Amino acid sequence: MKLAERIRQGDTRTVARLITMVENDFPQAQPVLKELHQYCGQAIVVGITGPPGSGKSTITDKLTKHLRKMNKKVGIIAIDPSSPFSGGAILGDRIRMQDLTTDKDVFIRSVGARGHLGGLSRSTQAVVKIMDAMGKDFVFIETVGVGQSEIDVIKVSDVVLLIVMPGMGDDIQVIKAGIMEIGDIFVVNKSDRDGSDKLIAEIEMMLHLSEDEEKKWKSPIIKTVGTDNIGIDFLWEEVSKFVNYLKESGELLERRKNRTRKEIFDLFQENWREMFFKYIGEERVEKEVNRILQQNENPYNAVKNLSTVFKEKLFKEDN
Repeated sequence: MKLAERIRQGDTRTVARLITMVENDFPQAQPVLKELHQYCGQAIVVGITGPPGSGKSTITDKLTKHLRKMNKKVGIIAIDPSSPFSGGAILGDRIRMQDLTTDKDVFIRSVGARGHLGGLSRSTQAVVKIMDAMGKDFVFIETVGVGQSEIDVIKVSDVVLLIVMPGMGDDIQVIKAGIMEIGDIFVVNKSDRDGSDKLIAEIEMMLHLSEDEEKKWKSPIIKTVGTDNIGIDFLWEEVSKFVNYLKESGELLERRKNRTRKEIFDLFQENWREMFFKYIGEERVEKEVNRILQQNENPYNAVKNLSTVFKEKLFKEDN
């Protein structure tokens, strides 16, 4: 049986193999991804982001259990910091969701961020597609949580939940304007702690200051205590309302257009990067690096020199 057919039937071993292939040898995985593309577009992709320690894994775990009671199939992509040596994920959020691993309709995969500032690995979009094609109703993307660079998550998600918590020092630094703009729904987790009302007031103030009068959806602020499963039902009600709003307003299609645009750009960039090293080679790049370090060249001229060589070799092959 073809790999694509096995994935469509929900064969988790085959899915795991393909995701590993995506991470380690993307060109080899592309033929299967092409076959799977026609089955994509059904799953709702929910990005879960926020500062480290805010309880993103706990909220993801509780929301998944809530959805399973509704007989929905769920995929979870946990973006972890990467090991600087192996490039692999080192936190292993699956440890926090161990009781979900025995559920055949929940598929969890930790993916290394691999140096991407937005906390989103290059392969994330492909992994979303794989989970979508295997029949998941919802795919959660839980990001690393590194501050304002988390804004990348909006480019690959239909819905973005921004998780914050009280007691993190200067709360206003946690919710700077850049990251505030990406949240569709705000979740104040660990809301049984002191300072939660103050944090909510600060979020409301910042939302009011950045309010777009033409925007019909007003981002709600939900209080939760994830560890005790408090507020999870209400949170999911708000997510459902927002998904309905996206569908009715046509914004869901617009968000998916942006996601597709990003995917094309990312793939294009990666293809040119591979071609660059194919024609130029790392040895030639190293020569330029050494010349710059010895003050015999500057980075701007180095790029110009490498570009010239690259274009010459590319033109020569075309002819």
